[in-house]
Formats: sequence, structure tokens, C-alpha cells
Amino acid sequence: MSRQLLSACSVAIFIAVSNAQTATTIAPPGQPLKTGVPGGFEIIGESLVSAQQLFLGTEDKVYFVDKVEANPTLINNHPAWASEWALSSNTQRPMDALTNSFCAGGNVLGNGTWLNVGGNQAVQWGGEPAQAQDGTVGPYFNADGRTSIRMLDPCDDGNCEWYLSPVPSQQRWYPTLETLQDGSVLILGGCLNGGYVNDRFQDNPTYQFFPPRGDGQPIRSPILANTLPANLYPLTWLLPSGNLLIQSNWATVTLNLATNTETPLDDIPEAVRVYPASAGTIMLPLTPANNYTATLLFCGGSNVQTDRWTAPDFHPPTYPASASCVKLTPDVSGTYSREDPLPEIRVMVNLIQLPDGKVLALNGGQLGTAGYGNTTWAIGHSYGDRPVLKPVMYDPSAAAGSKWSADGLVESTVARMYHSSAVLLPDGSVMVSGSNPNPDYTVGPDVQYPTEYRTELWYPSWYNDRRPEPQGLLSSYSYGGPSFDVTLDAEDLFGDVENIKTAFVSIIRPGFSTHNMNMGQRFVQLDSTYTAYADNNTAVLHVSQLPPNPSILAPGPALLFVTVKGVPSIGKLIMVGNGVIGEQPIAQVPTLVASQMVPKTGNGNGGSGSNSAAGRVGVAQWWVGALVAIASVFALGS
Repeated sequence: MSRQLLSACSVAIFIAVSNAQTATTIAPPGQPLKTGVPGGFEIIGESLVSAQQLFLGTEDKVYFVDKVEANPTLINNHPAWASEWALSSNTQRPMDALTNSFCAGGNVLGNGTWLNVGGNQAVQWGGEPAQAQDGTVGPYFNADGRTSIRMLDPCDDGNCEWYLSPVPSQQRWYPTLETLQDGSVLILGGCLNGGYVNDRFQDNPTYQFFPPRGDGQPIRSPILANTLPANLYPLTWLLPSGNLLIQSNWATVTLNLATNTETPLDDIPEAVRVYPASAGTIMLPLTPANNYTATLLFCGGSNVQTDRWTAPDFHPPTYPASASCVKLTPDVSGTYSREDPLPEIRVMVNLIQLPDGKVLALNGGQLGTAGYGNTTWAIGHSYGDRPVLKPVMYDPSAAAGSKWSADGLVESTVARMYHSSAVLLPDGSVMVSGSNPNPDYTVGPDVQYPTEYRTELWYPSWYNDRRPEPQGLLSSYSYGGPSFDVTLDAEDLFGDVENIKTAFVSIIRPGFSTHNMNMGQRFVQLDSTYTAYADNNTAVLHVSQLPPNPSILAPGPALLFVTVKGVPSIGKLIMVGNGVIGEQPIAQVPTLVASQMVPKTGNGNGGSGSNSAAGRVGVAQWWVGALVAIASVFALGS
């Protein structure tokens, strides 16, 4: 399927065909396939291409996307700039990304198809423009990617390949993609031809949708038009209200897509957070306790005033980063609040949501910004310097003044500067790869920040612990609808039935990692109660479906975890919504039974009867079967 180009008709059919998901019970998650170094890093190999962009496509496959450059691995007689990494076998294969994906954006549609949008013109040695833009000339035989919408349906059999949508994007370099509540994707911002920062001669301050809406014409965004030159890769999140939060340079707005109107909020204080200041950013967990109210966290970046970005005497590698952290809850207030600062100044930092509810901060440096160039003051080509090798952990539930901790965390041995990425894996480890502040493949003993292929796994403190193996998890989750039961045995509860009080079910979208963002990353905890049995230390979690609001978590693939006493299960890849791009079905939310602890009976019951988790679920499943049978009889009678 290499270089496949679908017809417009077939894309319309592809979008329209129903892949509606029927929820089925999936096999319980097991245990990690390996042991790790809790709190530390392990180099697991070298990637085939540098990880400028990174995402998890299946439980076993991670996909890498790079810019066009002289990567040693070849495909179709030219250097590869995309690849697939199989986690279980630690093997890789090159892929053909078709057009130049340099500084593209990405996210996933509601039917599970991944998008990679925009990029650069075709290039030759050193990133200079190629003599032809159609992919017919060497040395790299790449085509112009600035209007490309590259698409991938991830697979585990090695037969999936990137293909192009016949419906192009507008010309965009550094665009942001955000999945919307109907499973379509918003494509926002960028520039026409690239550069360190944007300018009015090449700005594209618009957004569009894929699949296209209406007449397909782009819509102007005032915030992007008014925040030059630092308006590339605008920080964007779908909010539970249905609006979008957009943060660009110092400005912040909410965008109502129904009316295409922007409402200004307060300017962000203390530092610029968007590229090339490149702070760490994340939406904090959405939980029943906070009524699924979104709070955004911004940490690090650079306090660069707007007129300084293009000043001749602005030399980024000498400019200190910021340690500032601020929060915003835009559906409640348009005013930022200060949060505990980072333990040290940091730029180009990734914030990765872990399934235990904490946030890992890693990568980046203390000086400079993202970007590279052939300037006398650059560090080689890098505009950043002084790498930060030690990660740090943020705990949203910790008391003020103690949110950040590096206890038990170990330094990496690899500098992760500009063009490095990180993504959560199903076993709870984090894959970390990339770093390439260079115009082309650049390696050697004298290169301070080379094109980096060494790929690491970072392991959380609980990685080697025995993981819960819950039974009763579903393959897909709806917006409202019938609750379901999950059973946990004595081992899952670590021998103490009281641990059921710590148990929760969460759905995490790891997102599309590039330029220190994970586009689409989100954590949603499902509402639950429990029935616990002191006789045998077993329990049943009674779990609600997602809230009846697709804006809380857009449809599409995600990882499901069950966490007990701070130790998550292995994540299972599930589908959120009905698997179709379009308005999602909404159902009522039944009231969960109240939590209860069934005391010991004193009869030594081993748990095979009704006074146990297994017995309780057996009764529930009998009732479900009976109700289905009754409904079928009525249906036949009608």
C-alpha cells in the first residue's frame, strides 16, 4: 500500500462506513513482560529514524515520524523518515511517510485512524530546498509535505502503511491538531514555509476540520493573527464545555466552534509557553471528585518579550529558562493561578500523564529555546543548552509547597533537547526517544547534540510490583449507559480488602508527542462504587460508563487502567465511543449502588458462594442475561 492515494469517493466511504463498536468483555490484563529499574531509565536500542514525533498505535506498536534527512536506514531506495517499533519483540521496520513530515502535527480520529498533517517542502542535503518538489529527485526523493494529510490505520501484522488523503490541508508547518467531540479533528495554525518563529508574510492564522465541514474553507483565528511571532504549535484543548482553550504567545482565549467566536481570557503570566519557548503543558486528571472540570498546567518555558524573538542581539543559548508553573480552569475562570514551581528552570520539557494520577516531567534544558540554525552563537546548531537529565514527579493531590518530588528518580545518560519525544506505554513505562537540533543527520564524537537514535524506557516506582488483573473490563465505552462490574481477587487487593477503597478505573489517551507537547493527551477517571467481601479479601467495582458528554473525552482509541493502592494494571487498548466519526450516542447514567463492606461471616467461606466477588458478579450476569431474554421476547412479539 506504499504511496497509496485514495480517491475522494473512497475517502467519503471510509469516513461514512460504520465501524460501530459492540462492547464485549476482554481478557484480564496480565503482568509486564520484563522487569525494569524503578525510577530509572534503560536504553533498549536505537531507533531507525529520529523520534521527532511519536505515538502509540496498538498495545504493541509505537510509531516514529521524523523529518526528511539522511537517516542510515533506507526504504524504497531513499532514507526512511518513519518507522514502527514492536514492544514485545523489540524489533523495528522502516515505513514510507510519503511526503516531508518535518514539524507536522498529529492526532487520532474517532474511528482509530491516525493523522499526520503538514510539514516542509521537499529538501536535499542540509535541509535545503530540493530541485523538484514532486519526489522525483535525489538525494532523498521526498515530496512537498506542507499540504499533506498522512493517514495510518495501526496494525500488529506489519502490513499497515502510511497513505495520503486526497483532501489536502492548507499549507501548514507547525500546526496543532485536536480531536473534537464528534471524532473529527481540528487543524489549527502554522506557517507557510517555516523558520525559528513566524512572521506576517507567511503566517496561516486559520483553522480547518478533517473530515472537512461545510465548504471546507479555513476560518480565521484572531488570537493567532494577533500573537506573532510566537504563534506556532498553539496550545489547544477541547474543554468539557465544548469550547476549546487556545494559548498562543502571551494570549489566551476560548473558542466556540458553533459560532466561531473567541472570548479573551487573561494573558498567561511569567513566561511564554508555546514553541519555541516550549514549556511542559498538560490537562490534569478529570475525575468525579472535581466534577470532570478541566484544569490546564503550564510549567517552564521562557520569559521572552514579543519584540525580543527577532532582535539581532537575542542569543537564545545564553537565555535562562523559567521554573514558573501556572494553572487555568477556563470553564470556571479566565484568570491564571500560580502553582508550585519546577525544582529547576526548564525549557523543552515533556509532561506525561501516568496511570496512578501523577505527572512525569522529563527532557529539556536550562538555557535557550527550541530551534536550531547556522548561527555563530548556536551550540553546534542548537538554540538550547545545559540539558536536564533528571526527571521530576508532580502530584496533583499533594499539599501546596510539596507538589514536585525527585525522590527515587535517577538521571538519564542521554541529553534530550530539541526534537525529542516521550509517550506512555501500556505497561506504565514511558518511551523516550529523539533529540536532533540539526538541519540534517549529524553525528560524531565532536557533536555536542547529535541526531539521536538511542531509545529509552523510563520505569515508574511500582513497575516491578505485582499488577492487578481485573476481570470484566469492556472493549469499548459509551457516553452514559449501563454500568458494569469489575472483579478483583485477593492478590489484586494485595491481601487486604480495605484496599478496594483506593481502587479506580481510568482511561488515558497518551497522545501524539512532538515538540514537548502530547496532542490529545488526557486522563479521565470513571465513577465507581464497590462491594467488598471481608471473608476472602475480594471485591467488585461497580463502574459507570463515561459521563454523557463527549467533550470530556473525545471518541477514539485509548488505554484503560485499573489502579489499586497506587499500582496500575497493564493498560488495555479500548475504543471510546461508537467507532464512527459523527455525533456520538448519549445515554442516561444509572445510579450506582452504594459502596459497602460485607463483614466476615465467621464460616470460613472460601469465596465460591454469593458472599464473594465471583458470586456477586455471577448473580449480576444472570440478571443481565434474563433481562436480554425478556427484551428479545418483547421484540419478537412486536
